[in-house]
Amino acid sequence: MSMDAIPIWVLFVGTILLVLASIEAGHQLSRIARRRSECEKESAASAIAGSVLALLAFMLAFTFGIVAERYDTRKELVRDDANTIRTTWHRCDFLPEPDRGEARGLLREYVNARLAVARSIQSGTMSEKALTQARLESEIVQDRLWHMAVANARKDMNSDVAALYIDSLNRVTEVHNSRLVVGLQQRISAGIWIVLCGLTFFGMAAVGYQTGIVGSRRSLAQPILAVSFSMVIALIALLDRPLTGYLKVSQQPLIDLYNSMTSSDGGAKQLTNQSARKTFP
Repeated sequence: MSMDAIPIWVLFVGTILLVLASIEAGHQLSRIARRRSECEKESAASAIAGSVLALLAFMLAFTFGIVAERYDTRKELVRDDANTIRTTWHRCDFLPEPDRGEARGLLREYVNARLAVARSIQSGTMSEKALTQARLESEIVQDRLWHMAVANARKDMNSDVAALYIDSLNRVTEVHNSRLVVGLQQRISAGIWIVLCGLTFFGMAAVGYQTGIVGSRRSLAQPILAVSFSMVIALIALLDRPLTGYLKVSQQPLIDLYNSMTSSDGGAKQLTNQSARKTFP
């Protein structure tokens, strides 16, 4: 089952309950162990609890590192997307009319569509069906640009200018595919989530067991521990779900590109961060 099916607030509350239940389970287990034997020592329980918590901390750091790197990659891909489209836009000048005007119009439509998708994701209104449709429309534009480039290249197979234009189109497609893979397909595997849940249970149970062995009563600080762990788990889940729109990736490079496109063609309305929110659904 995909973790995306579990709402963030359910994951947050569920982690809190898991931590508290684990501590209580460990505490009850320690009471049973103390009744059966007086040989159970604090030092052994403390060493075991420390070892399990160290493993849990390692897994949390490892998992957070994965999702944080992907988040940074998504930001870099937005910049790469804008740069490659800008290069292709400039190299459209190599095309003869009327292909030059059509190619520019298609690229402007392409950027417009990408900003619309980003806005829908950030507002939380993007559905899977709409996302699939937007992807298909982007690929249709790519195919039309490609066929146009091939048709012009065949007129002069040794043209270095045509090669430059085709190379920039290839880069547009590559960045598009990279954004799809990083943003939509790469997820933390179910196995990692299972290990995190298991280590959280055993680590918190070890904490409860260790406090029970020393005869300590239940601490009022336990909810603080539970909330702290839950915040980290929820943050990892948020970074792993780019379609939720909570942790937004700035689309400013694409907005700047769109402004440049419209100003160069003259007359079209430019966008700012605020106006883009109103313009794109």
